[in-house]
Amino acid sequence: MATDFDPSNVDLNTADPAQVVCYLKAGGNEYNGHMGARISAIFVILICSTLATLFPVIARRSPRLKIPVYVYLFARYFGTGVILATAFVHLLDPAYDEIGPDSCVGMTGGWAEYSWPPAIVLASITVIFLMDFGAELYVESKYGEHDHSLPENVNDTATASNNKLENNNNTTTIKAWDTLSDMDSVTAEKSFKQQIAAFLILEFGVIFHSVIIGLNLGVAGDEFSTLYPVLVFHQSFEGLGIGARMSAIPFKRSSWLPWIFSAVYGLTTPIAIAIGLGLRKTYNPGSNTANIVSGVFDSISAGILIYTALVELLARDFLFDPCRTNDRRRLAFMVITTILGTGVMALLGKWA
Repeated sequence: MATDFDPSNVDLNTADPAQVVCYLKAGGNEYNGHMGARISAIFVILICSTLATLFPVIARRSPRLKIPVYVYLFARYFGTGVILATAFVHLLDPAYDEIGPDSCVGMTGGWAEYSWPPAIVLASITVIFLMDFGAELYVESKYGEHDHSLPENVNDTATASNNKLENNNNTTTIKAWDTLSDMDSVTAEKSFKQQIAAFLILEFGVIFHSVIIGLNLGVAGDEFSTLYPVLVFHQSFEGLGIGARMSAIPFKRSSWLPWIFSAVYGLTTPIAIAIGLGLRKTYNPGSNTANIVSGVFDSISAGILIYTALVELLARDFLFDPCRTNDRRRLAFMVITTILGTGVMALLGKWA
């Protein structure tokens, strides 16, 4: 930008709009202390996000806890709604603010020649689709074609995660099936590989976003007092979404993968906060470089989560799941819970 721009003497008839926008949106390092509270955020977010991620997994893997099925369903489908809202409200909207046509970055240089956020989102969705489709073809070529249908007498309250819902002393609880006892081992292996590939893509997209918000919390200024509690809920709800998706994958009971995946997500934002604190005097979240990096990553993550939410979660769980329950009351609860998760996470977008 030109160095002769005088914000106190601007003629809007002749001024370069890019100069005005860049001045208005210019930001610096706003760190204002409160080191104790910022350090506490590392541990609070670590504990809350990790526990939220683990809850759906524990509910499925520990039938002895007798967790009511509606509690499990709430966690699972509330999480689905959270992932959907995160894609649009917490990723796509900030991407437009960072590198969109009306941003400082988007009005300068090559960024001004095209609206990049939707293009990056589209490219991200296309790549994820090709990866998903390629993985499907690979698994099919390795294990051969198999009939995905299940016997008609399978309990109609079973879910695609191969959970069996039983009534026990008038309390509905979750009881895990023995690993795919109702499917042959080859089909089980095929299903597992497809689901784990889709889950890794989801977690990859969420982690991008978690790193950025962790850095920003570490150096936030006056808004820190509001951002802190909002991000605790934000990360907990996202963790619930990841955990809900993970609970649907038929891991072996001895597998450590669910615990590893939960720990990776739980540690991401706290580590980013710690890095932000280390750079608290030098990191500028409002710089062009920071905006470009955040905008590109947010756009990529938005594409990943849009594909995952619409295809892997909503479509497969509600439209194409052969084991979907026929209980209309339960179906209504699942749909309402999904909408509630979407609404609550969208509301959080007002602050973070």
